[in-house]
This record gives sequence, structure tokens and C-alpha cells, in this order.
Amino acid sequence: MVVKTFLSAGKGKCVAVDHNNEKTNKLLQKILIGFVLLSAVVAFRVFDLGQYLTLSYIKASQERFALLYSEHRLMVILVYGLIYVLATSLSLPGAAVLSLAGGALFGLWTGTLTVSFASSIGATLACIVSRFILRDWVQTKFGDRLKTVNDGIEKEGAFYLFTLRLIPIFPFWLINLVMGLTKMPLLRFYWVSQVGMLPGTIVYVNAGKELAKIESLSGILSPGLIISFAVLSIFPITAKKIISLYKKKKL
Repeated sequence: MVVKTFLSAGKGKCVAVDHNNEKTNKLLQKILIGFVLLSAVVAFRVFDLGQYLTLSYIKASQERFALLYSEHRLMVILVYGLIYVLATSLSLPGAAVLSLAGGALFGLWTGTLTVSFASSIGATLACIVSRFILRDWVQTKFGDRLKTVNDGIEKEGAFYLFTLRLIPIFPFWLINLVMGLTKMPLLRFYWVSQVGMLPGTIVYVNAGKELAKIESLSGILSPGLIISFAVLSIFPITAKKIISLYKKKKL
């Protein structure tokens, strides 16, 4: 049934407003955005753009990128950040390589700052796409994992997301998509993700400084880095225990 509301407009005139138009417009917007996203992913595959997000390409182009960065620092940082945001928001492969490239190109501090903001913004955009555009598809594809995530958030709140971000064995893109189906506010999702991913970001960016010596992504998993990731995995549990003990003592 078409619902119409009549509003007075001018001298005794009435205008019929179709409330279904608003729903239709929102649907068309979702379809348009979905089409743009799908086109971007298809273009990435068809034109083999993934070759530019590989360790071999980054290594081969390292000197050229370094020269370009020395001449146009701000532009290179902005373009790099935009590419990182697009790759993560579309859940494309290459985030680990981009993080390494950030370390090789910008050094530890600038690289960490750039990667931290770019990855967090991209993750939040992916969460938004999942929540408002691809909800049904994500629900069908990963609905079996949603209950576990919802239970974790209900019990631990934002700390649950913080834990997931600290543990690198969980796929970065999967967390973004599944969290889009939860009720967590986007602003909270953003800052918890940024804080939670920061230690791992530092590890990857730091490894990127030695990019020329790394032959594959597994090369960054040296004994020292494996231990550092193990510490990161234990840290949230330890922190939670300390907080619990502190609260008990206060009582």
C-alpha cells in the first residue's frame, strides 16, 4: 500500500508526499554504492592490480619510491595512505605488504603513524560497508561466527575487540566485516581498533625497515618477532587479570 501525506503548500493547495520514495532512494543508493564497490573489486582482479601489492614489486621499486618520497614527502604519504585505506576498506589482500612498505619508505615513526591511521580508517569503512550495504551477504557468509562475536562483546564489551586486534592470527578483514553486524558504535570500533592494532603495526613497520633482506612474508616471523607476538597475545589476558585484582582490592 502506498502511504501518502498531504501538506498544505501555498493558498489552499496540497502536495502528496510518497513515503515510499524515501525508501526507494535509500535502496537505490545502496545498489549504486554496492555496484561501485563490486566494480572496484572486479577491476582489481581483471587488471591484476594485486601485482602492485606484492613483496617482490615493493622491493623492486624501493629505490624509486625512496627518491619520489625525498622530493614529494607529503604527496607520497597522502597517496600511500589513500591506497592503504582503499585496500583495507574493500578487504583486498596486501595490507601486510603495505605495512612493510610503510616501514621501508617512511621509517619507524612516520610509517607507524601513517599505517595506524590508514588501517584504522580503512577498517572502519569496511565495517560501515558490512553494516549498511552488505549486511545480508555477510550474514549469510559468516553468520555462524556472529554468535561467538556477539557473546564475546556482551561479556567483555570493547575489550573483546581489543583482544581480537592484538592477536594477529585472526584475519584483519574478517573482523571488520563481522563487527559490522554487531551493535558496537562505529566511533568505538575505530579507536579500539587503532589502539589494539598499534603493537602489531609497530612490529610490521619495524620489519619493513629491513625490507631488502626479507624474501617472503614468513621472513618477518623470526624467533624474536614470534616471541613478541606471543607476548601481545598474552597481554590482554594479563591486563584483564590485573584490572580485576585492582577492582577487588578497591572493594
